[in-house]
Amino acid sequence: MKRYAPLALALLLAACSKNIQNQEAVRSAVVDYLAARAPQTGLSMDSMTVEVANMSFEKDTARVTVSITPKGANGGGMQMTYNLDRKGDKWVVRPGATPHGMPAPAAPSGQALPPGHPAVGQQ
Repeated sequence: MKRYAPLALALLLAACSKNIQNQEAVRSAVVDYLAARAPQTGLSMDSMTVEVANMSFEKDTARVTVSITPKGANGGGMQMTYNLDRKGDKWVVRPGATPHGMPAPAAPSGQALPPGHPAVGQQ
């Protein structure tokens, strides 16, 4: 019986691992990310609808495309693609790049941004 204990423990741990490869888990990660960035973006998540349009998983990473539209609006939304990393039992949007996976653009040297424009390259 003792020789089966490690196998039983491994099966128990595997059973306790939460399956987060689903639409609600990735949607929640994107909403949390956008809500945290609201001071920089001015985007109020309370007035937005976020729907997952496409998602793919590979080990502990996910690539998702979401549709973000104002609540009650017919059209006028946008689609964004995000790369996510698994952190425990939840997804987290990968930091350090724009949603399209490209480095954030640098502001042209010597040129000031228009008044009220969010800083370029901050996440």
